[in-house]
Amino acid sequence: MTREEKNLFSILIQTLAHQKSMSHMDAIVYHCEQTGLEIEVAAKLVDESLKSKLEMEAKELGYIQRTSQLPGI
Repeated sequence: MTREEKNLFSILIQTLAHQKSMSHMDAIVYHCEQTGLEIEVAAKLVDESLKSKLEMEAKELGYIQRTSQLPGI
């Protein structure tokens, strides 16, 4: 996948998440269901920006373990 394709996918998912008031993960699944895009293909289109948002959401939901932080940070 090209950088431009990844960037466009990231913008599409972030816009969809905002417009539909859903998580980025839900927006990806919704987009795949609506367009017939395979989840495996969508995974290859996730850029670093979107990946960090997905990671943050997963930590908030307890899907992945939060990393230790120093007090006050």
